[in-house]
Amino acid sequence: MNPRVARVVPESGHRLRLTFTNGEVRVFDVTPWLAKGVFRELRDEAIFKSVRPWHGTVQWSGGQDLCPDTLYEDGVPIGATGEVSGKSGRTRVRRS
Repeated sequence: MNPRVARVVPESGHRLRLTFTNGEVRVFDVTPWLAKGVFRELRDEAIFKSVRPWHGTVQWSGGQDLCPDTLYEDGVPIGATGEVSGKSGRTRVRRS
């Protein structure tokens, strides 16, 4: 089982800076999800910024959430300097 989300900070460009229960920090790009169903609402910056940790994952004010495994596996690790590492995350968008 992958670690779960302990903290989330919304960033510009529809990215989330996620701190996981194992202490890792990763950045997850929500952009590919914004054209899909209920995630379209997250294009609104105020709604996007309403994100909060919720039961090991993230949730927005409209009830949208993402699988914590997707957030971890597709998130790009942040190095000790705060820079995104060379490892690129995978992006998977489930078709509805």
